[in-house]
Amino acid sequence: MDRRSPAALTESRWACMLLKYKVLSSFQMPVTVGPYGQTQPGCFDRVKMGFMMGFAVGMAAGAMFGTFSCLRIGMRGRELMGGVGKTMMQSGGTFGTFMAIGMGIRC
Repeated sequence: MDRRSPAALTESRWACMLLKYKVLSSFQMPVTVGPYGQTQPGCFDRVKMGFMMGFAVGMAAGAMFGTFSCLRIGMRGRELMGGVGKTMMQSGGTFGTFMAIGMGIRC
């Protein structure tokens, strides 16, 4: 059993934690090389990425709004799936196009 005072135990715990931090922070993280190497992605890659991000967001919004509007007018079953899918594709394409244009302007 340790006969030191509680204050001395607390100080030794802090010293141990500080030592662990110094040891762990001394390791250097390796530099990762992305798919483009050390260069930045080109303009076409940025436009393509903008379209894909916009398409994904538009599809999610289309799913919500399309489901609500199709259920509101009374669609059921196969008709509902077709209506929601059409709305998702339209909103995804529209928003993806605008995001691609925005990324093209930034190039």
